[in-house]
Amino acid sequence: MALPEELESNGNWLFKRRSLLPLILLVVVVLGFRSVDQSSHRESRDQVWEMVCLAVAFFGLAIRVVAIGHAPQGTSGRNTKRQIANSLSTDGLYSVVRHPLYLGNFFVYLALGLFAHTWWLALISVLAFWLYYERIMYAEEAFLRRKFGSAFDEWASRVPAFVPDLRRWRPFELPFSARNAVRREYHGFFAIIVTMFVLELAEDFFLDGRLELDPLWTVILGVGLVIWLVLRTVKKQTRWLDVENR
Repeated sequence: MALPEELESNGNWLFKRRSLLPLILLVVVVLGFRSVDQSSHRESRDQVWEMVCLAVAFFGLAIRVVAIGHAPQGTSGRNTKRQIANSLSTDGLYSVVRHPLYLGNFFVYLALGLFAHTWWLALISVLAFWLYYERIMYAEEAFLRRKFGSAFDEWASRVPAFVPDLRRWRPFELPFSARNAVRREYHGFFAIIVTMFVLELAEDFFLDGRLELDPLWTVILGVGLVIWLVLRTVKKQTRWLDVENR
């Protein structure tokens, strides 16, 4: 198999399993707590750092929410079975970067790597993300090129793949749809909170030899759970979060 075909094949395989990367990174970060200098572990300072990491992760989620909230139907989804694109998005965030959803994911994974206060874990997170998602982006773009031809080539020639170029900004063509954004991203919102909560427990266990609930993180987890349960109930019991025709 030629290299381009092999890269596309690998990318499609990883595309179907892209939810595995945060689980792998979670295990790596938890194990990485063993190498943290215990003398530098201070509860108050750690809490500030943990809130910074949570903010970085939510910043990544916000990028995803903006992209999805303005996206037309049949694009920018969480599908894992195959590539889907009913149209080529070139406005809004897609006018400054070709893969805003994966840019959002980058900040979430970076937050995981930063959580342990260890530079090499953050570096591993960045490298793992790049190796994983570079192939996914390659396969996705090969699919878009075959489907949209010269329209894709023209867009790709002026818009960077991953590092945004804000000078090329074009306004969104569609208004923001809170329904679409909430429907697709409320699981991700709660997953971030649960993951950070688990990391905080692991940090205390490996550094202090204790396993107890931090009051701040318990409140954050409780609020996140309530929000998730409300949104899940709304989705299951009502039609408010039904996908809009756009």
